[in-house]
Amino acid sequence: MSIHTIRMPDIGEGIAEVEIVEWRVEVGDFVAEDQTLCDVMTDKAAVEVPSPVAGRVVELGGAVGQVMAVGSVLIRIDDGSGAGETAAAPVPPALAAAVPPASAPLAAPPPSLDLATPPPPPAAAPTPSASPSIAPRALAAPAVRERARVLGIDLSRLKGSGPDGRIVHADLDAARSTGARAGVMADAPTDGTRAVKLIGLRRAIAQKMLLSKRSIPHFTYVEEVDVTEMVALREALNRQYAAQRGELSPLALAIRAIVRAVANFPQVNARFDDEAGVLTLYDAVHLGVATQTDGGLMVPVLRQAQTLNLWDCSQAIAELAAKARAGKATRDELSGSTLTVTSLGKLGGIVSTPVINHPEVAIVGINRIVARPMVRDLRDGTVQVRLMMNLSSSFDHRVVDGAVAAAYIQRVRQLLEAPATLFID
Repeated sequence: MSIHTIRMPDIGEGIAEVEIVEWRVEVGDFVAEDQTLCDVMTDKAAVEVPSPVAGRVVELGGAVGQVMAVGSVLIRIDDGSGAGETAAAPVPPALAAAVPPASAPLAAPPPSLDLATPPPPPAAAPTPSASPSIAPRALAAPAVRERARVLGIDLSRLKGSGPDGRIVHADLDAARSTGARAGVMADAPTDGTRAVKLIGLRRAIAQKMLLSKRSIPHFTYVEEVDVTEMVALREALNRQYAAQRGELSPLALAIRAIVRAVANFPQVNARFDDEAGVLTLYDAVHLGVATQTDGGLMVPVLRQAQTLNLWDCSQAIAELAAKARAGKATRDELSGSTLTVTSLGKLGGIVSTPVINHPEVAIVGINRIVARPMVRDLRDGTVQVRLMMNLSSSFDHRVVDGAVAAAYIQRVRQLLEAPATLFID
């Protein structure tokens, strides 16, 4: 046999280790060249690792949830040539040019796998296309696969309702209600509880939130904003330009105000290095846009947001959100934000206490728009129904004083309440 040792690739950007979030193959499977072997998770994004060779899997180098160093042995594959064990298989060029050597050998293979038995002649070996082991797999995010495993749901029996037929959490809920289950796993609990290990994006989110709350003394400032005129402006612009330039989202107008107000308060568009005690202020606003996905919260970055017009901003937001939800956002698209905005849309509630995206120093939270009676003229007590929206924003009190935070949000409010001023330089 000829055993190819494939090592954990260098994903780039100085990443020293990654987490295995899903194996796409098992010991004994036949794989084709360029077939995905596993999904790994960096501190930001999920990456698929393809196979540089075709053959039979003889050993996996790590378990789901295990954090592995770049260059450590990921998998061993027998190509059936009978030439003996080869040097480490090259990493696909798209992932890296080279990887460091492994620091230790893999453990012995499972007893059920008899490596002493010669493989069949190459001509008789099953081809990857003929093997049932590599039948097309259901498309689903790692978090959805983990939940399906816990619930005992066979993903191959489901038809996904997400983009490109991707299975989403709603499909699992529907499967539970219709009984499309593969039976409860042997180790599933029977007392109405279940233990779910945090892996992949969910674990990265947990670690990020813990770091933020442990290291940043948060304070939250809430202000209500009359957005009646902003909503009217959006509706007018959409009536006139939607056919040619696309629909404007309310978030695009809110972002324009948030970004333009930074010019008067550069302290909020910054990153703070805890260890060095250095606050770095940025001229450009690289705005993180918190986005809910099936796997959890992701923050794609709207770069140079201060240069975008309303339509470019609205389109960029939609494209970044779609890539994040489809699991196609790159590490570059998920890194480098200097200020973050978060909105739950219609679920935005009245008040929230958003968590700062470490190492940034501010996050602006947008709550839902509601119609409320408001006193418009104090002289005669005239009451009108107005569209109101709260801004619930958090700041790092080590570097942003309360007065500065309040003044910044008040400036955002002024711009939104008189939306014509959004276009005055």
